[in-house]
Amino acid sequence: MQFDHRRRALSNILNLAQKLQSYLSPQQVNQVRRAYFYAEQAHDGQRRRSGEPYITHPLAVATILAEMHMDHHSLMAAMLHDVLEDTSVDKDAISEQFGDTVAQLVDGVSKLTQIPFESKAEQQAENFQKMALAMAKDIRVILVKLADRLHNMRTLGVLRPDKRRRIAKETLEIYAPISNRLGMNNIRVEFEELGFSAMYPMRAGLIREAVVKARGNRKEIVHKIQQAIAKHLEDHGLRGRVLGREKHLYSIYKKMRNQRKSFSEIMDVYAFRIIVDTVDSCYRALGVVHNLYKPFPGRFKDYIAIPKANGYQSLHTTLFGMHGVPIEIQIRTQEMDDMANKGIAAHWLYKSGEEALLGSHARTRQWLKGVLELQKNAGDSLEFIENVKIDLFPDEIYVFTPKGNIMELPKGCTPVDFAYAVHTDVGSTCVACRIDRQLASLSQPLQSGQTIEIITAPGARPNPAWLNFVVTGKARSNIRHFLKNQRHSESVELGKRLLNKALSGYNLTVEKLSDDQKQNALSQLKLPSFSQLLEEIGLGNRMSYLVARHLVSEVAPPEEETVTHTSSQPLTIRGTEGMVVSFAKCCHPIPGDPVVGHVSAGRGMVIHTESCRNISDIRHNPEKCLEVAWDKNVSGEFSVELRVELEHQRGIVATLATTVNATDASIEKISMEERDARFSVIHLLISVRDRVHLARTIKRLRAIKGVSSIIRIKG
Repeated sequence: MQFDHRRRALSNILNLAQKLQSYLSPQQVNQVRRAYFYAEQAHDGQRRRSGEPYITHPLAVATILAEMHMDHHSLMAAMLHDVLEDTSVDKDAISEQFGDTVAQLVDGVSKLTQIPFESKAEQQAENFQKMALAMAKDIRVILVKLADRLHNMRTLGVLRPDKRRRIAKETLEIYAPISNRLGMNNIRVEFEELGFSAMYPMRAGLIREAVVKARGNRKEIVHKIQQAIAKHLEDHGLRGRVLGREKHLYSIYKKMRNQRKSFSEIMDVYAFRIIVDTVDSCYRALGVVHNLYKPFPGRFKDYIAIPKANGYQSLHTTLFGMHGVPIEIQIRTQEMDDMANKGIAAHWLYKSGEEALLGSHARTRQWLKGVLELQKNAGDSLEFIENVKIDLFPDEIYVFTPKGNIMELPKGCTPVDFAYAVHTDVGSTCVACRIDRQLASLSQPLQSGQTIEIITAPGARPNPAWLNFVVTGKARSNIRHFLKNQRHSESVELGKRLLNKALSGYNLTVEKLSDDQKQNALSQLKLPSFSQLLEEIGLGNRMSYLVARHLVSEVAPPEEETVTHTSSQPLTIRGTEGMVVSFAKCCHPIPGDPVVGHVSAGRGMVIHTESCRNISDIRHNPEKCLEVAWDKNVSGEFSVELRVELEHQRGIVATLATTVNATDASIEKISMEERDARFSVIHLLISVRDRVHLARTIKRLRAIKGVSSIIRIKG
């Protein structure tokens, strides 16, 4: 049995070597063979789940890459890609035997070993993150990885159902979209078909049966349309091939699920591809088919003039065929067809190794640059993988900069996504935008063909609310990164102020503490740095007066002991502390109100009015509440809730709004309810600067005819 397997493997390497001779030099073919025998020796005794010797897998991966005419380095890396993980051979040994290039490729494809992870998802995310960094240095890493995943998908049958589903899910969510992003349609389709069958075997089986049944009825119509188009092209002196296109199971399933279409609606559309010799012939062929059948208005797309983000080029049109049957047509050259099916790998079909690497899609380079930026800003590997998934959306729109440059963005993106796509700094400082020269909302979804102009302001900062509508991974990761850093610096600043207040009872400040005192406290509290300790205090995770005791005495006193040294000086609130000091929504405190600070774990400090019912139970608990006062130079806008009772009259809401705006206050929310037949109650949430500003606003509201009472709601 073992002898049979070995003989089959030897026969396969001979076949592969024969295939490689058609485009590689004899010396390069020998290097690939040497890598095969080295891997065979390293994996000696290891078997796959199917019982075959392990070497059959690397050989199959190399064969997939040979079909793409990949260079000898990629093929050698394919032979050796599991050696680092599954055998005792290390990277240095591979480098010594086969050179640094092959060693780097193998290392890029290899998974992370000997690192404990809390979950399978985290491990997969880390593996993907490592591979993403490697592929940014050398695009061939991802091509070897895709071939590796393709062979694993082809041999999924021997695995347990749960493992099969997990691998299929990862393939459909990450590897199929990546192959699409790289324009490798053949691999994407196979990933989707195999993944769909492994993930949902019953659904795939039912659709497969329905397709086979429908195919019989369609044969005659397909043949007639094909003949009509071919004859028409010939009559106009155009040389071209007309091919019928089959719909794939997964694409049928996706359309049924996402577009809520029935199977018969999807199968009623007939699809053809016309392959011609030149770009000029593509446009002439388009005229010919539009002469033959009427085109659907608004369904023509020119991806030759404006290629898709993955480099895909083709003309798309939809026609009304015989008896009103819809016909989808794609028109392209042979080179475009190779590019569409093999994507970035098609460069190796048309160019040799180094030349192919240099010219390997400026668009792909751009995408990989974006992946690197996502990696830099991501908090962890799981956040990184989430951002990459977002960025792998296949549908694009094309918009213009004010100078007329074209930018491609995912469908549904907003001016904020556009701003970040232009430059991170433009995104971070944008305050408004113009769409086709008209002022528009930053959250408005963009449409193809629009011209977008971003208005920036120095000192402007990303708004946390943007996370609710941005679509691209770049925008999302940059906003999160900024907010994380902002929150960190604000927490440290607040923590320092709280600790200084606690230390003032001991006649100390943070600056006066010795390094030994800080180090003692850090080792007792098990924290790596003093700034992290300040952040923990600022976020409310540690009590400042307890930390102060750790700092002033070498042995911390018991936590129950009452505080004997506290400063009578309250902490001042400036209104500019940012996210770690928030104002309670229950009582809406404003400058001038007597206030207290409630230290809330994870949120920092929440400011309440002294009379707020929500904190009456903990009002005098020094662990939970802190004496605070408004700074003399407090600034900002603060929300206040008012309850206005008034008589019914026409246009009263508009009058209220005008009056509020006339006092330089602004309305955040307004709601109305009828109290009885004569009176209504209006709830207003308005923004004011302080109590004086509020008093002025209330005075103007009282002057409105029909207003009977105004009450400020304080929790």
